[in-house]
Amino acid sequence: MKRFFFATLLLAAPLLFAVDAHAAAIEGSLTCNESAHDFISGLIAQNLIDPKPMKVESNSINAFWPAHGQRMTAYGFSVFAVVGFQKDDPLFKTGDGTPLAPSAYGAVVVGTQAKVQAALTAAGNNAIVHHAGPLLTAIFCQQD
Repeated sequence: MKRFFFATLLLAAPLLFAVDAHAAAIEGSLTCNESAHDFISGLIAQNLIDPKPMKVESNSINAFWPAHGQRMTAYGFSVFAVVGFQKDDPLFKTGDGTPLAPSAYGAVVVGTQAKVQAALTAAGNNAIVHHAGPLLTAIFCQQD
């Protein structure tokens, strides 16, 4: 069983870490200088993400998958999902708990927290970086 798991992981690794030459780079929108509405609606307009969130957290953060056949990168890392919420905006669904912030958005990328933080620091970006799961890191902008 362990051999199967590691063989599968070994075969999948290039797919997880591959940065497609045709991927859309979205780091220009992750500088925390725009609203969640502008960030998410811009990605929808470019057909980079599905317009309906795949999941809505209790804190109202909406998670969006990349659109079918679309690839995105942020600071050289493959984007796994995009997240966002803006209060009183019909683009977003509201969760059953207290919203995290009036406006928040970001991207979940494939990469370690340390490497993602180093890339953002090198680019002069002060976005929030935190661990989101195994080999997944969130780049997050929050406006209060």
